[in-house]
Amino acid sequence: MFSLQDKQLAKEITSKIAELDVNLRFMHVCGTHQDTLVKHGLDAMLKECGITIGQGPGCPVCVTTPREIEEMLLLARKGKTVTTFGDMMNVPGEKQSLRSMAAEGCDVRTVYGIDDAVHIAEKDKEKDVVFMAVGFETTAPTTAAVLLKEPPKNFSVLCCHRTIPPALQAVLDMGEINIDGFIEPGHVSTIIGVKPYKFISTQYHVPQVVAGFEPIDMLMATWMLVRQIQRNNASIENEYVRAVNEEGNLKAQEAMKNVFEPTDVEWRGFPCIPGSGLSLKEEFVTYNARQKYASDLNPLKEKTFTEPKGCRCGEVLRGLINSQECPLFGNKCTPKTPIGPCMVSIEGSCNIEYRYAKK
Repeated sequence: MFSLQDKQLAKEITSKIAELDVNLRFMHVCGTHQDTLVKHGLDAMLKECGITIGQGPGCPVCVTTPREIEEMLLLARKGKTVTTFGDMMNVPGEKQSLRSMAAEGCDVRTVYGIDDAVHIAEKDKEKDVVFMAVGFETTAPTTAAVLLKEPPKNFSVLCCHRTIPPALQAVLDMGEINIDGFIEPGHVSTIIGVKPYKFISTQYHVPQVVAGFEPIDMLMATWMLVRQIQRNNASIENEYVRAVNEEGNLKAQEAMKNVFEPTDVEWRGFPCIPGSGLSLKEEFVTYNARQKYASDLNPLKEKTFTEPKGCRCGEVLRGLINSQECPLFGNKCTPKTPIGPCMVSIEGSCNIEYRYAKK
């Protein structure tokens, strides 16, 4: 809830924006930012001031591709002990989800993090334990830290990590929508710092602001973007100075550098984005589930995957439509009966819209 002081500050910020009579479209790439926007009614408040803020590819569960989902489903069918975060359990595959496979007796387990998965492998050395590692630069360091400690040989990782800056570039290069500015994710930025975003403003002349997650953070970041535009300036500013610095977390970056190398990878709703994925380096091949169980996964090698019929999650992730423009939203597709991942994940824009829209 807004405090009285926050209400006064919010009114001051929105009044300043309204006075400028703008018509601008911003994009953020963070599920927590979307939650803040919708939960507190900031999206509606800012629209009255001429500002539209939409969510791009900022939900790690949502951008994980159908192929990656099917890889985990197949490994579960092959008798592996499959572990992953709770949101991934309910993402629909072609015919099943990890949740439904667990109900059928497959060894599929929800974990809070990779350490829990390693503990399962250490507890029973006869089990082949696979951890589905999803997430951006926020969670990738935890995967790297565990692998650097040489976990048991019956443990492996299906690496689905992705990095944010190349996705921002892809959104701009595709040219499907006009973006006047980016609100950059606070969690990711605590790891990578401010520097990796600079090329966006330098090469594409797009203003950017790294923002925290309180309502005032979002409003202040919006005002900072408007101010850049009014001054005909394009740079990367840091609103979230209490947690983010220029260089980021160097120790976490070093761990990632030691374990991962950039790779070209598809994102749900996007074509292959160069250098946007993280794959395990050759020295960690014994923990690479795709290589360790290559024969098990071979049936998927030449297979082509498509989105569920009628699902428009890909367009939502590219910022082309909002959740309520999908004809399945709130009808066939709900958090209890999801068709696509944007309705599954608590960071997905459809799930967030469904939870808060009526409020």
